[in-house]
Amino acid sequence: MSLRTYFRDRGLPVAIVLVGLATGAAQMLYWWLAPAPKVSEFVGPPRSGYTLTNFKLWSFNEDGQPSFQMVAPHLERRENDESLYINTPNFELPSNREGVPPWLGNSLYAWVDKSGTLLKLQGPVFMHRAAFGDTPETEMHTSDVTAWPKENRMETAAAAHMVQGDSKLSGVGMRANLNTNHLELLDESHGTYPPRKNKS
Repeated sequence: MSLRTYFRDRGLPVAIVLVGLATGAAQMLYWWLAPAPKVSEFVGPPRSGYTLTNFKLWSFNEDGQPSFQMVAPHLERRENDESLYINTPNFELPSNREGVPPWLGNSLYAWVDKSGTLLKLQGPVFMHRAAFGDTPETEMHTSDVTAWPKENRMETAAAAHMVQGDSKLSGVGMRANLNTNHLELLDESHGTYPPRKNKS
């Protein structure tokens, strides 16, 4: 059997082998001639889109009412998800109700998502609201709070302690709705309520 007859009878398998060899040779040639890939010289955490110092931040809800305000010495905006990382913020959560003062507070760190609908207050968190009407001033001490400022809701799995006038509440795990003044303590809850004073 001649070589010509052999290739004629087995044309398709031979063609497949030849195409495979040509492809492999072309790839080897490309690897040999192509420039070496650039090595990234950047070392460290993801870069910030921008950094602000001594800034003020206002966020509004869909109705154009303020949902929170923040003042802090340092903010970084991350490029990958456009979230904000904030150091030692002082914040204000307005009630958006006439005659009801806002909650004022501070935390060690804060994180705000791109849309401004999710706020995480990290480390120790202190909050205070001035007295109004028949409601005495209120203080809250807790940590690692997750808040939805546009809905005026917050929660934490950490211990929480609240003082309102002469009343005291404490527990582990808390959910709060600041619009309705509803507070739920999830575990180990304790409360002290002194007798009400008779009105003269």
